[in-house]
Amino acid sequence: MDCPYCGFNDSRVIDSRDVDEGIRRRRQCLRCESRFTTYERIQPVNLFVIKKDKRRELFDRQKVLNGIRKACEKRPLPADTLDKVTDDIEAEIYHLGKAEVDSRMVGDMVMKRLKELDHIAYIRFASVYREFADITALKEEVDTLLSNKEIEGPSIAQLPLLPDAEPALVTGRRRRNRK
Repeated sequence: MDCPYCGFNDSRVIDSRDVDEGIRRRRQCLRCESRFTTYERIQPVNLFVIKKDKRRELFDRQKVLNGIRKACEKRPLPADTLDKVTDDIEAEIYHLGKAEVDSRMVGDMVMKRLKELDHIAYIRFASVYREFADITALKEEVDTLLSNKEIEGPSIAQLPLLPDAEPALVTGRRRRNRK
């Protein structure tokens, strides 16, 4: 393992712990003595994704994570949530036990989780994934969200934009005492 600080190719393991689907190792460089963390994950069998144009491409977890990150950009979500969502999607795909999965299935899994996580991120992802032809198609998707009455407040995974005491100030409901 190369040291990320000096590039030396030897280190010693100080601590190892099991984490969700792998091992977390705390290491120390034998040259500069800097400490760093590495994660080891079990490499499952090769899984191919069948794209829209019928090409087969090796499943890439990072592509899924990048798509989710773009959709959730500048949204008030906890930092580790996106990695957890990606881990869940990856685990679900591998638990199917198939050698090939359709890209639509992966996209639908992402959309399902984004819909539960953050409605704005869901619409952002859907606008690219479903390739809305015009504003009417986008409006229909938003109307579907509204008609299902799923937007009754922020989801559990989403952080609030304002503290509880602040909304009254923003909406103008609080009156000032004039003397």
